Amino acid sequence: MNAQSPAPPAPAPSSNGKGAPVESDATEVMVNFQGVRKNFGALQVLKGVDLEVHSGQVVALIGRSGSGKSTALRCVNGLEKINAGKLTVCGYDLSKDNVDLRKLRHDVGIVFQSYNLFPHLTVEQNVTLAPRKVLGISTAEAKEIAADVLAQVGLSDKLDNYAEQLSGGQQQRVAIARSLAMRPKLMLFDEVTSALDPELTGEVLKTIERLAANGMTMMLVTHEMAFARSVANRVVFMHQGTVWESGPGEMLVNPQTPELQQFVGSGL
Repeated sequence: MNAQSPAPPAPAPSSNGKGAPVESDATEVMVNFQGVRKNFGALQVLKGVDLEVHSGQVVALIGRSGSGKSTALRCVNGLEKINAGKLTVCGYDLSKDNVDLRKLRHDVGIVFQSYNLFPHLTVEQNVTLAPRKVLGISTAEAKEIAADVLAQVGLSDKLDNYAEQLSGGQQQRVAIARSLAMRPKLMLFDEVTSALDPELTGEVLKTIERLAANGMTMMLVTHEMAFARSVANRVVFMHQGTVWESGPGEMLVNPQTPELQQFVGSGL
């Protein structure tokens, strides 16, 4: 942060009332950023991020382009290595050099704005591929898992379709189902609706809302402010590579800093 910028206020507590973590599944800390810094060459993108995500929480990361929110998300999945500080995810210490990223990614699923479905495979084949190849489960069991996760995203009738036969929203929901098929403990969503029109965006957001209702722990980068306000236990506003303001969704209608007030504008 430059000398002209005021220091961010102390983070507001999460709205879920869980308090300090204890040895309990209900309050397990799934993600813990402690003074995390990330550079790309001379550019410092994360400037001492402190953030916790507890089991069952939905945490929405918001902020302008370049604020560090997507970089923070990619660090959680090991797609970017941090330069300083400490980051633990599902029990893995990502500050160390010997992290087993393959095992980490069994526990942490990530969905991007691009669907990346294999066009020559059916929906069922796209979903069953990783469980068979990575987890080594049988084709029959993989098909059972595919039926389950596709039902969760409302696409049970699309098992035999190919990607080109699906809308953008349906393809994105298949991508979500593909991640769910690995039975992750934590799901990450990086602006998954940014390439969709409003109607298709609604389909995908309803899917994420159902996952939240079922207790899935999630971190999501989003520009959908109304969605973040209604679904997230905690909203984190990132600014200049730091957690600038943090709290329950209602903070979006009562921002405590001029930066968040300006960002939210009249969108809500």
